[in-house]
Amino acid sequence: MFDLSAASVEAIVPFIAIGFAAQLVDGALGMAFGLINSTLLISVMGVPPKLASASVHAVESFTTAASGISHVLHKNVNWRLFARLVIPGMIGGVIGAYVLSNVDASVAKPFVMAYLAAIGFYLLYRAWHSAVEPRQPKIIEPLGLVGGFLDAAGGGGWGPVVTSNLLVQGASPRETIGTVNSAEFFLTATISATFIWQLGWAAFTLQTLGVLIGGLLAAPLGGLLAKRMPARPLMTMVGGLLTITSAFSIWQALAD
Repeated sequence: MFDLSAASVEAIVPFIAIGFAAQLVDGALGMAFGLINSTLLISVMGVPPKLASASVHAVESFTTAASGISHVLHKNVNWRLFARLVIPGMIGGVIGAYVLSNVDASVAKPFVMAYLAAIGFYLLYRAWHSAVEPRQPKIIEPLGLVGGFLDAAGGGGWGPVVTSNLLVQGASPRETIGTVNSAEFFLTATISATFIWQLGWAAFTLQTLGVLIGGLLAAPLGGLLAKRMPARPLMTMVGGLLTITSAFSIWQALAD
């Protein structure tokens, strides 16, 4: 499992910090754990893309479980919405994992990111130009299916796709973030089981351990932040994060 032969405090602390920052944002806003981790691991720490992806997927099963428990304890979960999301999400994840092993899914990534950037702008508009009043979302199961598929096939997307689209439909920001985070554990566990089955324990490295420790330390705080933050600034932060990360992903895809 973990290769700790060359481990030291100096070597592991940067990865703990990366995992902590990524999970704090993800737990509070319902998205971006994979994107923040992958970006910092590759661009700042010099970790090879394949190893960074393996580390993030291996860690997410644990951090989503801890984050989900935090949201449950803070009563951020809408269990009816949870039930309608989780099964379609797992089915979409299995299909996405199959597609990823047979087809290059990166071709569609710029188009998906452009769509999410537009959603981010719309959420910013709604947060500051209209009343943020919760409404019951109507399109749920197809959203879970698409979100699960994109998360597995594209290396991320459950939070940005599902959280943002539920908010666009008028769902409560606090309950949306808590429910999507809690359902993500089952999605990630399904995808990670296949991932570990294919790669074995090679995904578990010093980087993985550091990101895992940081993520687990931050997970309880995300649920508390989502509970305490008012709806308008919460939606503003989600919209801003979605716009910035999507624009960065589009630039990255076009630059390659």
